[in-house]
Amino acid sequence: MITFDILTIFPKLFEPFKKESLLARGAKKKLLKIQAHNLRKWSTDRHGTIDDKPFGGGLGMVMKIEPVYRAVAELQRKNRLSGGSPTRRKSKIILFTPRGKKFDQAMAHDFSKQSQLIFICGRYEGVDERIAKKIADVELSIGDYVLMGGEVPAMAVIEAVSRLIPGVIGKPQFLKERLGKGRKKGFLEYPQYTRPEIFRARLAKGGQAIEWRVPKVLMSGDHKKIEEWRAMHGRTIGK
Repeated sequence: MITFDILTIFPKLFEPFKKESLLARGAKKKLLKIQAHNLRKWSTDRHGTIDDKPFGGGLGMVMKIEPVYRAVAELQRKNRLSGGSPTRRKSKIILFTPRGKKFDQAMAHDFSKQSQLIFICGRYEGVDERIAKKIADVELSIGDYVLMGGEVPAMAVIEAVSRLIPGVIGKPQFLKERLGKGRKKGFLEYPQYTRPEIFRARLAKGGQAIEWRVPKVLMSGDHKKIEEWRAMHGRTIGK
């Protein structure tokens, strides 16, 4: 089982997320556990302060190191005490930041081998750099753009990793990925169609009629030609 521990100031964002579809079924089968923790729990003042002004000046606030350090230490301790061989209780700490490494399928496979993933979801103008350099194992980005916080990236990584946990999506053959010796091979993602073979409609009242057809090769029954078509129109993911 993999435990996803999320450190955030908005834990309620994850309540509907973890209760739907395959994630909920995976949790019910005890294949995964998603726990969103309010970082303010590890603050030491009555206001639950987790941010402060940056040294040197600047706009906005920066998340403090102390609450994050205490939270990570407690969550890792609970993971070690949760049973099983200590060598199997693997934990990885991930900080979401636009400066991080780009998340890809190879990383998803690596993360799926852990027993615990701790996600640090930054907010405001970012986090104290000591969190990135001294606490996090990985600084991670899901794209070259800036979001309001790390919660949406955390959800994306949870989905990508969870589907690789045996039993979460059902039959193993549903996974397109193929593992090579010591490294992951890429897989082909190609266009797919289903019935009707011909879709007819009008764009608007009195407008132009449309007729969109499925490519003939997919209806041919010639598996060699179909594979060639898929290779031509597809894209290799995670190679």
